Formats: sequence, C-alpha cells, structure tokens
Amino acid sequence: MIERKITIKTNHQLLIDALVESTGLSKQVLKSALDKGCVWLKANQKVSRIRRVKKPLKIGDEVFIYFNEKILASTATQPTLLLDKKDYSIWFKPAGVYSQGSKWADHCTLTRLVEKLTDRPTFLVHRLDRATSGLMILAHTKTMARAFSRLFAQRSIKKSYLAVVEGDFPFENISLDADIDEKNALSHITKLAHNEQNSLLKIRIETGRKHQIRKHLSQINFPIIGDRLHGNADKNFPKDLQLQAISLKFICPIDAQEVDFRLAKNQEIML
Repeated sequence: MIERKITIKTNHQLLIDALVESTGLSKQVLKSALDKGCVWLKANQKVSRIRRVKKPLKIGDEVFIYFNEKILASTATQPTLLLDKKDYSIWFKPAGVYSQGSKWADHCTLTRLVEKLTDRPTFLVHRLDRATSGLMILAHTKTMARAFSRLFAQRSIKKSYLAVVEGDFPFENISLDADIDEKNALSHITKLAHNEQNSLLKIRIETGRKHQIRKHLSQINFPIIGDRLHGNADKNFPKDLQLQAISLKFICPIDAQEVDFRLAKNQEIML
C-alpha cells in the first residue's frame, strides 16, 4: 500500500514520470491506477482526481497517490440503463456497486461505470448504500445536476423501496418517525406478503437520512435480511441486503412531464 504526497520541483514534468520516480511502480501499473481514480492533483488551490497520464505539472503542484492493490483489483457488476433523456438517465444499480468513490478509487462506482458506458460526464444527485440495489438518477450536465438537487431538496421526488425482513411483520400499514442523527425522518411501510420466516414490505420515504429504512426497521425489531450494520447478519451471511429502490416519481426538468418509473417485476427482490 502506498499513500504519498509528491511536491513537484520542476516545470513541465509529466504526471506519469513524477509517479514512477516517487513510487517505483511501473508505468503500466500506474496507468491502470490512474484510470481507476487513486491519484489526485492539487494545483492553484484546487484538488481534483486526475487520470491524464501525460499531464504536465508545474513547480509547487502537489500530487497525492492512494495505491491499494486490493482495492484496485476489485471489480463491479455493470449497471443497466433503463431510461435515457440525454441530460439525465435512470439506471439499475446492482448491490455491491458504490454510488460514489473515495480517495482510494472510483472504478467500482456507478458514476464512473456510467461515464465509461456513455462517454458523458456524470454527476451524482442522490445516493443508495453500496449494499442496496435499485433505481438511481444520474445527471450528465451541471445544469441538470442542479435541477435534480433542487427537486431532492424540496422532496419533490417520490421514492419507494422493497425490503424483506425477518419474521411475520405485525402491521399492515405503519409510519415510523424516529429521528435519525438528530434529524426528522419519516418512513411509510406497507406489508405485501409473508411466509413462515420472513415478510415482504413496501416502503415510501419522505426524508432521505443515511440508512433511514434500515435503522427504522431495526429499531422496531424487524431488521432487513442481510443487514450487517443494523441487523443480525454477520460478514459470513450468504445473502445480500434485501433492500431495493423500485420506483421514482417526479416532474421531468426537461419537458415538465411526469416521470413515473418502476423497476420491472422480474428485477425485483421477493420472498
């Protein structure tokens, strides 16, 4: 593992040469690392991820590399395009795909995967947990990103989820409003079906707190199957988190028409 800051002392040095000189890694290894997003450049007080191998550097520029072979060797399931409006798109994010990257990499994130698939800039406007599958909106212009950020901030985008929980859920309908991280949170839950061991629930949320659905259900002792953070599953539990974003409803920022998008039945989780 390499975590290092490199201060550039000569003008016009190429990024790849500075990295080879500092790390001793081969150009081939470093080219792959750059593409996977583990190198950052601080220039003119601005810090940004950098992928351009032959980027010329200036005296005083600072290059940061966060090289972890295990992270860089990881792979991700490809997302599926469900709706393309050019300036934004809707995708199915598989479980295990991150919404956004870290300083160590971004090659297993939805944003980077979609950038490569569409050859368009991609901007994150909302998030799903890595373990959660389902529908996500991505913007492809800064203007559209701002438009969707406003819609989410105004709670004008209606989202619903499916979850499988342990046990026979005792409520046909219930609203949970326990605060999360000292902020108000509201989840509306409907029981759809149950068997001898588990129940299938539909959840509509009015707020988007971190792990809101997982925390609310765990608080009433009905944790989601496969929840290693708030439920009973440990790291060896075989099932993925049984939580999925299945629908999005909003007014399209492009044509002002209603978009009411639902995941296909054959893609939904079930008991």
